[in-house]
Amino acid sequence: MKIGILDADLLGRTNHRFPNLVCEKISGFWKEKSATVDLLTDYESFDSYDEIFVSKVFTDTFFPEELVNRKNVHIGGTGFYFDKAPNLPDEIEHHMPDYGLYDNWINTVISQATIEAEKRGKKLPPSFFNQFKEYQQYSIGFLTRGCFRKCKFCVNQKYDHVFMHSPIEEFFDPSRKKICLLDDNFFGCSQWKPLLEELISLDRPFKFKQGLDERILTDERCKLLFSGKYDGDYTFAFDNVADYDLIERKLGMIRKYTNSSSIKFYVLVGFESTDATDIENAFKRISLLMKYKCLPYIMRYRNKNDSPWMSSKYRGMYIAIARWANQPSFLKKKSFRQYCEANQDQVKTPGHISAPLKALQDFEKENPEIAKKYFDMRFDDQFWL
Repeated sequence: MKIGILDADLLGRTNHRFPNLVCEKISGFWKEKSATVDLLTDYESFDSYDEIFVSKVFTDTFFPEELVNRKNVHIGGTGFYFDKAPNLPDEIEHHMPDYGLYDNWINTVISQATIEAEKRGKKLPPSFFNQFKEYQQYSIGFLTRGCFRKCKFCVNQKYDHVFMHSPIEEFFDPSRKKICLLDDNFFGCSQWKPLLEELISLDRPFKFKQGLDERILTDERCKLLFSGKYDGDYTFAFDNVADYDLIERKLGMIRKYTNSSSIKFYVLVGFESTDATDIENAFKRISLLMKYKCLPYIMRYRNKNDSPWMSSKYRGMYIAIARWANQPSFLKKKSFRQYCEANQDQVKTPGHISAPLKALQDFEKENPEIAKKYFDMRFDDQFWL
């Protein structure tokens, strides 16, 4: 049996650098059955395989329509089905991932880049290899599945509760240095404590890539979470400005247990509306996060078919805010106004106004009070608790 596996996001998205866990599980399943398994890196060789499994996470990732209905092609993932993606068969869902699936592709990318660098008389910098760390260093999986929130903007609406999904040994490879969890709402599981204790006991740096629900944090949860070897940013979400007071209480709780500079919150914009109020609410949440020395990360809402913010009169503002806030090197050193003005300094054409500065000026003209309140706030000026 000859099996082809295609990670559509790898082919269809620029600089996409995270392994598709479903692809790795399918590969592990078929290799155990002594099948020949290849990771496909084009759409040209489909006739060479008995069965082809295609997965994608993002709805806007390209996949040739003419290939969808071929008899030997099987598709899956939120990229095809959004919030209605069918489950994998249990024997695949609970199979150890094949963490070597992407090895040949990685070696090819490195080889090609090395050749190009040598033509220029240079060597690849160490930073080049960082793009492969998720593929090479991490055991990846779910300890729990499901979420009780049922947020309308989220694809994770299949379940109305959080439940234990798999023991960690199901996907943990002791030869790998780190662990990455993809749980939807880990602290929503009644068994969170023994699961977290076991995770910490492995003495590996770990992270929850999808984020954690700060609204249900407690002193007990904070104390245990911040006692472990965490990898990178602690990630949470500040989706709704209506949660402002609750989030502020939880931020105070977080700061009782850690002074980490790597606390990040996803800030959803362009969902409830795409008007001046939505822009104001974004800045209001950013301001609160700054107060507690936490980093915002602007998430511009996209539904199954489009991104409403792209047709908003404030499209330029959404772009400018994201470019400013999502790069800590900018956010920590410049106010929003200073960032936009710095962009203007890069303009070479006399009389031309940069897109960020024009967006700021147009918005400020219409909404001077919002601009006065937020455009000059700086991360390093906020009161550090």
